[in-house]
Amino acid sequence: MGTDIHFFPRVTVEQVEEGKELAPKFDEHGLLPCVTTAAASGEVLMLGYMNAEALKQTILTGEAHYYSRSRKTIWHKGATSGLIQKVVDLRIDDDQDAVWLKVEVVGEASCHVGYRSCFYRSVPTGEGPEVRELHYQESEKAFDPKAVYGDAPNPTQL
Repeated sequence: MGTDIHFFPRVTVEQVEEGKELAPKFDEHGLLPCVTTAAASGEVLMLGYMNAEALKQTILTGEAHYYSRSRKTIWHKGATSGLIQKVVDLRIDDDQDAVWLKVEVVGEASCHVGYRSCFYRSVPTGEGPEVRELHYQESEKAFDPKAVYGDAPNPTQL
């Protein structure tokens, strides 16, 4: 097994959209958005970001790695919590500027708040009041985040 992954330079639209060369297009911050879903159910678990190193580590290890924008560092999902995301399928979109991971989650949860999915609330749409109340779509947490992470402040908190 190799110790590094090679990304090709982006040369033509045909190469990027129809070719077999991995030539990701990172944004101005060096990031790609990554949608992560449960392999078995298709449920959306989270949206994260990858820089080149996180994408390479994900490919090499078969476990999800992301780039934490708040901490400005690579983040191996589950390294602290044990909620490892094992990659079943890694896809890149047509113009290679977004990634989709299908994963199996050890521990059956992906959200640092304790829910299975980071998308555990819905916003009512259509006619109605100006102020919308969020509706919980998960009735209980999959784990207690304080038991897993302790009382350390969440880096995504304001």
